[in-house]
Amino acid sequence: MTDTSKPLTSVPKWRWLWIGLALFVLLAVVVIVWEAEDTANVSNSDVLPRAPIVTIVEAVPVETVANVTAFAEVRPRWDAELRTTVSGRITQVHDAALAGQRVAAGTPLLSIEKTQYETAVAAAEQDLEEAQLALWRAENGVTLARLEFERAGTSAPNELALRLPQLRVAKRTVTAAEARLEAARRQLADTDVRAPFSGFVTRRMVSLGQTVTPGEPLVHLSGDRQFELIVELNQADWGLLDHPISGTYADLLHRDGTPLGRARIRQGGGFLDQQTRQPRIFLEVLDAGADVVAGDFVRVGFTGRAIANTLTIPESALTRTGHVWMVDTDDLLLRIEPEILFRTDGRLMIAVPEGPGPWRLAKTPLASFLPGQRVTPHDAEG
Repeated sequence: MTDTSKPLTSVPKWRWLWIGLALFVLLAVVVIVWEAEDTANVSNSDVLPRAPIVTIVEAVPVETVANVTAFAEVRPRWDAELRTTVSGRITQVHDAALAGQRVAAGTPLLSIEKTQYETAVAAAEQDLEEAQLALWRAENGVTLARLEFERAGTSAPNELALRLPQLRVAKRTVTAAEARLEAARRQLADTDVRAPFSGFVTRRMVSLGQTVTPGEPLVHLSGDRQFELIVELNQADWGLLDHPISGTYADLLHRDGTPLGRARIRQGGGFLDQQTRQPRIFLEVLDAGADVVAGDFVRVGFTGRAIANTLTIPESALTRTGHVWMVDTDDLLLRIEPEILFRTDGRLMIAVPEGPGPWRLAKTPLASFLPGQRVTPHDAEG
C-alpha cells in the first residue's frame, strides 16, 4: 500500500536565530531603562538641606494676676407688667402709655371709670361718721353710769353696769369703718394708673373704651435708672477668682472693648444654676450712663487671684488641636498640650510645662510640623 500523507514542514533554523536575537535585545532595553530610572535626578552632595525657619517667642515664668471675662445681659432692676386692681371701662389713655415712651415715676398712664368707687368712698365715709356717733354715745353712757354710782356712794358691780362693753364695741366699729374708708379710697386712687418707677413703656395691652377686670395686664414698664447683671462662670474660671468676691468691683466693657463703667458684686456663689450647674454672680451697675442699655450684652471683667509660674504666649501659638510647639536647646520641635489658665487681649496664660527651660514657642505653627524635626529658630523681635 502506498502512503499518501504529506510530511511536516520543518521551521528553518535562521528564523529561530532571529527570534532569539529579538528577545536578547528586548531584555537589554528593559535592563537599561530600569537602571536609568534608578539613577535619574540623583546627585551626590555633601551639603545637608537647610532646616525650615521658624519664628519663635521666648516666654519667661512670672506671677500673673488672673483676669476672667464673661458676657452678661444688662437687665433693669425694676421690670413689671402693670395690672389693674379694679374693674371698669377705660376712660382715658395718656400719651405716656404709648409703647416706646419714656416716663418718670408717678406719671399718669391710664384712667378707669370712677363712679362706683366714688360711691363706695361716700358710703364708707357715712359709715365712719355713724360709727363715731355711736362711739360718742357709748362714751357718754359710761360717763353717766359712773356719775350715778358716785352720787349713790356705791361701786359698780361689774363692767356691764358701767356700759364698758358697749364702749369697746363702739371703738372697734370706728376702727373697722376707718379701714373700709381707707380701702375705698385706695381703690378710687387705683382707677388712675401711674408709673411706679421711671422707665420705658415697652408694650400696651389695652385700648380706650375697653372694659378691664382685676388682674388684667395694662402696660409693660421697664426701668431705666438701675441695672443689674447675672454672670455665670464655669468651675475653672470660678476657681481663678479671689474669694470672697461680695462687695468687690468688676469692669464693664462693650463688645468692641469700649469701657462702659463699673459694677459692684452684690453676691456670688452659694448655689448652682439648676440647668447649667454653674455658679452665678449678681452685680449692680454703678452710675449707669447713656451707653448702658437694657437688653445689651456686655463683657464683664473680674480681677482674680495671683498665680505663680505662668507663661504668657500669643494666641496664634495654639493649634486647632489644642497643642503648642516648642523648640528645645537643640533646635528640635517638641509638641505639648498646655494647661490654659485664662485668655486676655489675644494672649494665653498657661501653666509652666514640666521640664527645664528656656521656653521657646513657635509663634505660628505649621500643619507640617513633626515632633523631633530640626528647625532654624528666628526671634520674632529680631
